[in-house]
Amino acid sequence: MLHARVIPVTPFEQNATLLWCDATRRAAVVDPGGDLDRLDRALQNEGLGLERILVTHGHIDHAGGAADLAERHGVPIEGPQEEDAFWIEQLPSQARMFGFPACRAFVPTRWLHQGDRVWVGEAELQVLHCPGHTPGHVVFFEPQTRLAIVGDVLFAGSIGRTDFPRGDYDTLINSIRERLWPLGDDVRFIPGHGPMSTFGEERRSNPFVAD
Repeated sequence: MLHARVIPVTPFEQNATLLWCDATRRAAVVDPGGDLDRLDRALQNEGLGLERILVTHGHIDHAGGAADLAERHGVPIEGPQEEDAFWIEQLPSQARMFGFPACRAFVPTRWLHQGDRVWVGEAELQVLHCPGHTPGHVVFFEPQTRLAIVGDVLFAGSIGRTDFPRGDYDTLINSIRERLWPLGDDVRFIPGHGPMSTFGEERRSNPFVAD
């Protein structure tokens, strides 16, 4: 079974997610934006071995620590989709702009696309390309536990910003309604910021995407 623990990192209180398979004790970190010592302590406390890093999109608070964490552990980086390459290339300038510690750009070991699969131990996660907040944003969905890690696509009561370069409001709304809602109202999701919710709750009450 797949387990998840949310670990807030960076001055933006971004939700990095530690995922692990209880059968193998192998783990992935989704969106290691920074505070890598905090992430390493979580791995050690759970007795886990890191096998990969997953990235939903190329913004500094989600991807800023990916290169250094990958180097520390000798593991691959998977995601986002390659339309976010221009954001990843700008990570050093994003760090200076927002007052983050210096960080490095990187080229993922594997760009991800709609319909791809990634593994955490024995657990298989589906990849959904959900542009709008950024053009290469991806979401990870694990069907057995009915859990999605959605980055900055959707929040409890809100949606991701679309006023960044190559963001698009209509595209984001379409991503949510056409890619996320069909997964089912019972799906729990971890957003990039703030508390967890379910797709059903957001379909009922979220003013941006309610039915």
